[in-house]
Amino acid sequence: SILLAAMTPVQANDYADAQALVDKAKITFESFMRDKNYPWLHENLKNAKGVLIYPQILKAGFILGGSGGTGVLVVRDSKTGDWSQPAFYTLGSVSFGFQIGGEAAEVVMLVMSEKAIDSLFATSVKLGGDASVAAGPYGAGEQANVTADFISFAKSKGLYAGLNLQGSIIDVREGLNKAYYGKEVRPLEIIVKKKVSNKGASALREALKKAAKQ
Repeated sequence: SILLAAMTPVQANDYADAQALVDKAKITFESFMRDKNYPWLHENLKNAKGVLIYPQILKAGFILGGSGGTGVLVVRDSKTGDWSQPAFYTLGSVSFGFQIGGEAAEVVMLVMSEKAIDSLFATSVKLGGDASVAAGPYGAGEQANVTADFISFAKSKGLYAGLNLQGSIIDVREGLNKAYYGKEVRPLEIIVKKKVSNKGASALREALKKAAKQ
């Protein structure tokens, strides 16, 4: 395309990385929605303000040898039920629990409060500090009444993963936002002001809309 032809190789690679992350986020989200062990997630998606999806959180090798990865934030329009264009965020300094079955985990986080959304727009967020985080119930019998700004669900190799997100940092991945939308743009401009869009995110947004209606 003309757009890609005008990019430097680095920009084109970043764009490809960003689109691949969006595609993987859809796959991760749909795998959680098919999994009968996450009924709380299925039933409360419609109550969430937004969703953070991280297709791969690694035990090591991210930011000075810590653990973490990159994912996307999508926010639901309470009036229309539509989901926003994705904004890219990192998740760093994650503590891996004993239950984890591998070197990597998939994470879906429901963003349950306006405070949490605002904190994501403002600057980096420290979970457990700037905003509360709780692990979501796992298993068909677990219907606990969980309340927190962020409710997290994680699995590794298809199985429940014990991740402790207290103290983890969520931060804007400015480079990928710029690569995906072709200019420097902040999450607020992507999600609320709708200044940019990318058709490559349509499948992810449709998957969220469909799931939230069920």
